[in-house]
Amino acid sequence: MTLISSHSILIKDGRALEALNNIDIVIFDKTGTLTEEQPKISAIQSFADLSENDILTYAATAEIRLSHPIAKAIIKEAEKRGLEFSQTDKANYKMGHGITVEIENCLIQVGSNRFMKNEAIKIPTDANQAAIFIAINGKAEGCIELAANIRAEIPKTIAALRKQGIKKVIIVSGDHLQPTQALAERLEMDDYFYEVLPQEKAHIVKQLQAQGHKVCFVGDGINDALAMQQANVSISLAGASTIATDMAQVVFMDGDLVHLSKLFELAKKLNNSTENYLFFWTGYGIGNIAFAIFNPIGLINSSLLFGSTFTLGLFHATQPLTQITKKDTNKQKVLPLMLENIQTKVSPIG
Repeated sequence: MTLISSHSILIKDGRALEALNNIDIVIFDKTGTLTEEQPKISAIQSFADLSENDILTYAATAEIRLSHPIAKAIIKEAEKRGLEFSQTDKANYKMGHGITVEIENCLIQVGSNRFMKNEAIKIPTDANQAAIFIAINGKAEGCIELAANIRAEIPKTIAALRKQGIKKVIIVSGDHLQPTQALAERLEMDDYFYEVLPQEKAHIVKQLQAQGHKVCFVGDGINDALAMQQANVSISLAGASTIATDMAQVVFMDGDLVHLSKLFELAKKLNNSTENYLFFWTGYGIGNIAFAIFNPIGLINSSLLFGSTFTLGLFHATQPLTQITKKDTNKQKVLPLMLENIQTKVSPIG
């Protein structure tokens, strides 16, 4: 545990270390986990007479009270352009779909293509179906296209997982087909699921487990909580939503997924060491009892042998501690501060 903490990894449930040795499928949530938390606005399209700034102003007005990455990207761009937008208490948010806001008899609806279809709002056939759409008083007026940046460490992390024996690496996302498929192909994923609702993520994990697989789920949002609870091992990142860090058995304290392959490596070493120590002490115990019973070396010599071997076993058991460098020790001094920080952000679950 001390060695693992030196790699900025917080183990909240020690059983996860044992379970990691049986994991054969790793599932990543897309937004905020595989990609940087906040996407960037790449284009704004108007379907009628409204300008790009008008479309952005309406979207920012609807999203102002929300804190998810898409809302932050929209608000950031609106502020960058110096646009003015108001707040309202009359909002109806449908989780995983979109938001409806009413201001001075103006009904603003912002959401995915699926959200617009559910609201019986027609979308132009030539529009990017993966965009975020803005409708005013029941009519689609424009859309905002977003671009996600893949975390720099992800390709190497996935390659390392495959070398460590992970059979499948999968993406689940509430996003549309096109961006999810493009990311899966770019990272050479084995499978992907798109337009997935929070409860459906947990169902996907459960289905894989029913097929005999052991699943590790890596996520960072409130939408991932049910899947993390269902998974055999759950991992999150410091700075993620409080519910995600509450649910996770393992938290990467510096928010870097490069530690994922290291975690699997350390868990495997722990398992191998435990098995080796078990075989050693079993063999030695049987031999020592035989020596004591049949007295080939005498009871006193047998006792001395026991003490010497026991001391040697303790020395081997503490070897991981000696592998920590001075730099690692400095990290350990930082760890309590990180823990204190996460405790102020995370509210315990009953």
